[in-house]
Order: sequence, then structure tokens, then C-alpha cells
Amino acid sequence: MFSEVELQREVKVHVGNLEKNGRVSQRSIVVRLLEDLFNEKASEVHGYFLSVTSLKSIGKGNVVDELGNIVFPVVFTCRTFKPSKGEVLQGVVRCICRGGVFLRCGPVRTIYLSAWKMPNYHYVPGEKPVFLSDELSKIDKDVVVCFLVLAVRWINTSREFQMLASLDANSLGPISLPGSDDF
Repeated sequence: MFSEVELQREVKVHVGNLEKNGRVSQRSIVVRLLEDLFNEKASEVHGYFLSVTSLKSIGKGNVVDELGNIVFPVVFTCRTFKPSKGEVLQGVVRCICRGGVFLRCGPVRTIYLSAWKMPNYHYVPGEKPVFLSDELSKIDKDVVVCFLVLAVRWINTSREFQMLASLDANSLGPISLPGSDDF
């Protein structure tokens, strides 16, 4: 689910970024904030940080060490994505194996769709394995699949979410793209 959240961070800027008037530019603070969010990637509470949508305030900076680092309290709004159980999402097939399919959905890189959760689909082995349904719809590599989120797990060490998926509901499965004759 996408959300807009207000966050506060302490942004550290080196004194070398001072302008001629002795002030740190707003641009330097924003660039450092974006770098910090990129490195943080996601949080268990808010999900993946997608974009900063507005800058609310930049507080007064305080010199924090002898290296000349200045810390500014920054309040901003950020668009986030946090998957949740029961949500219907779309993902792209990355890998097919006998036991199921691995998908990717936006910033979520590990989504497992077990063969047990694909009713009426059967594994077809070969050089390019696929899952084929009784109605001849095909789940192949790089195909977009609409799926139901069964479970979500936060992995703190890699700062990411993993999901289990299912096609065991109405209107789920491969999505036929306009002009595509693959289905």
C-alpha cells in the first residue's frame, strides 16, 4: 500500500558545503537527506522510501564534532510503499522452478508464489519452464501476474520485505497486455 508520511531526520552536512555567506545551502541538506534515505532503503513501520514529496522545515544546525560536521533537524513528507497481507498486487515473474515462481513487485525483490497456490496451473519443464493453466493461460518469465499477498515478513539485516503470494482467488493470474498474443 502506498502512503504519504511525515518524517523527521537528523541530516549531517560537512562544513565544506558552506556557501560564501557562511550558510549551508538548502540544496546540500536535501541532497544529503536523499542519500541517507537511499541508504536506509526501508523501515519496518513505514515500508520502502520512494520519494520525498515536500520539505516542511530545516531547523537550526549544530556543530557536532571537530571534523566540522553540522547536524540539521529536517521535517519532510515522503511517499512510501509497504505491502500488507490480503492486498492484491501485480508483479513480474523473475524465475520459474518446479516448486513455484519468484516475482518482483516494485521495490520488493523476493515474492514466492508456490505451485500449491496456483490452482489449475501445471509445471511444464524444459529449457524455458512455464506454468500452464487448464485454460491455456501461461505464466512465463517476465510476465506480469496479479496476485494476492498471503504473508509479509520484514528482514531487518537487509532492510527489506519478503512476501508469499497466491492465485487462489477470482481474477488473479497472468495479465494480458494490449497487443499481446501470448495468452
